[in-house]
Amino acid sequence: MADSPLAPAPSSPADDGTSSPMESLLGLLRIRIKRGVNLAVRDVRSSDPYCVVKMGKQKLKTSVIKKDVNPEWNEDLTLSVTDPDLPVKLTVYDYDTFSLDDKMGEAEFDIKPFMDALKMDVSGLPNGTIITKIHPNRSNCLADETCITCVDGKVLQDMCLRLKNVECGEVELQLQWIDLPHGKGF
Repeated sequence: MADSPLAPAPSSPADDGTSSPMESLLGLLRIRIKRGVNLAVRDVRSSDPYCVVKMGKQKLKTSVIKKDVNPEWNEDLTLSVTDPDLPVKLTVYDYDTFSLDDKMGEAEFDIKPFMDALKMDVSGLPNGTIITKIHPNRSNCLADETCITCVDGKVLQDMCLRLKNVECGEVELQLQWIDLPHGKGF
């Protein structure tokens, strides 16, 4: 039967109530993995650590730093944010050539306070203005108080995460938001 003017038009994928990942994209979260501090020893005298960052189905990792329990990564990992309620999970591993990599601890953090700070108009704020502070507690992995600040018109958050399920270790990182021209924004 030929299409008649009265027949319903075939539905497109956007009409089924679902949206493509690009349509729900709010923007990008750049996570600078700065360094590890006093990480656990998993080899004979040291470790070969790297970090894995997960958010939803996304998974990114840093390079491996050989024989160093105080590694300096200074690497940027960028996540696409579609749901600000999803936590970011960070896991540190010891790279092993001939066996499974050993876990060296994990941490999880919430980006909602950071996302809330992004909604503020920071255009007239002096450089270094503290927008909000988040204190360590039982429900977060913060080693110290973290401040969300305005630096050069950008909202940044430096944090130090205490690794869980391990004898020692912390990871220092920084969050920065990247707006996209076609992003949904706030």
